[in-house]
Amino acid sequence: MRKFKPYLPPVCCLLIFEAVAVTLWLTKHNLFYLFNFTYIGCSLSLGLFLFIKKHRHARRVAQLLVGSYMLVYLGLICRENMQIEGFWYYLFTGVFEAATIHYAVAKIFGPLLFGRGWCGYACWTAMVLDFLPYRVPAQPRKKLGWLRYVTFAASLIFVGALFFAKVGSIERIMFWAFLVGNVLYYAVGVALAFWFKDNRAFCKYICPITVFLKPMSYFSLVRIRCDKSKCVSCGKCQKVCPMEVDVTDNSRKRKNGTECILCMECVKNCPKDAL
Repeated sequence: MRKFKPYLPPVCCLLIFEAVAVTLWLTKHNLFYLFNFTYIGCSLSLGLFLFIKKHRHARRVAQLLVGSYMLVYLGLICRENMQIEGFWYYLFTGVFEAATIHYAVAKIFGPLLFGRGWCGYACWTAMVLDFLPYRVPAQPRKKLGWLRYVTFAASLIFVGALFFAKVGSIERIMFWAFLVGNVLYYAVGVALAFWFKDNRAFCKYICPITVFLKPMSYFSLVRIRCDKSKCVSCGKCQKVCPMEVDVTDNSRKRKNGTECILCMECVKNCPKDAL
């Protein structure tokens, strides 16, 4: 039984997503949700399994499988706006479909369980930005986090104005907003990465989704914890953390605690297996 214990995380992950898949399938009477969440659950579980097997690109496998699926299939082929504008759109129409379900599972209630795992394993914006050369920040974090609230408010005002003005063909506008929004996100994300020498600068300062993710992640059940009896305070975990989280502090108020994306770089680089 002990030899199977390390594989509990991927099994639990698969079971959780399968439970969501079956529940939505039966309640919404739509087979798509069974396929959608089963695929995502399998992809994430595969990434966790590969991590256990010490595969170098374990997280990236899951990130590419989920991120490309949501960007290409759901976004470009199915023409669903999975960005925050799509969430506001469905919220204003009072429909629990597509983006509202996605946000509920991945970005509003899900983080109570898995924190900002979305940012590390599924985000299609970060999927591209993580290919850039600055995996570890070369400069201290800037005090620009307030910008995320500007983009958050701008997205809400944009969609709200469309409804208030009773603009026609809003669904078509939402699709074009998805296309233009992604182009802008990638352009700004790449520019900031090279400007600040930090692949995750966009996530830290601009991304509006973090307005949902950060407060929920504070209460996350799944967290990186430090075994103080093993830790030798070598500082390697903080040096490799892309989000500059102090993982040696087990309190929920630790430095940048709500920024952890569960990338596991700290775990992989700890010389004493203290994490």
